[in-house]
Amino acid sequence: MMGPEVLGRLIDEHAAAMVLYARQWCATPEDVVQEAFLKFIAQKKPPDRLVSWLYRVVRNAAIDASRSAERRRRHESRAAGRTPAWFCASEAAEIDADTASSALQTLPVEQREVIVAHLWGGLTFEQIGELIDASSSTAHRWYLAGLVTLRERLGVICPRKASIRN
Repeated sequence: MMGPEVLGRLIDEHAAAMVLYARQWCATPEDVVQEAFLKFIAQKKPPDRLVSWLYRVVRNAAIDASRSAERRRRHESRAAGRTPAWFCASEAAEIDADTASSALQTLPVEQREVIVAHLWGGLTFEQIGELIDASSSTAHRWYLAGLVTLRERLGVICPRKASIRN
């Protein structure tokens, strides 16, 4: 059994170099090195050539992490391509769809969530309140505040009466 002082020495002497080594394959080299040391700790019997074993574990894990990240990026890109846009561009529209989407993304998550749930999900404020664990009046307040902010950012001026239902 290896003591904590030996593990500490190994980390002090080799971890920084292993992070640099892993960086050539993946974007999370620190995580990969940490996982390698955890695998080392889990060994019942220490490997014969410990440092080269650690490097092999780091290399394999870094390559796996890189492949996994690439698969995730491809999957997310495909999923994003299938996701309907929040706003549909049209020549008659006064507001550009990309600008509107960007403005929506800048809202606080509470306001954005309520706006999306109400406008695109068709939920009532009572249903939204249950969903977000708040009162229907709080959901409605967040909705109105989000609309006001969106209108300011998009330069849209609406009559006061229309602000409640729009």
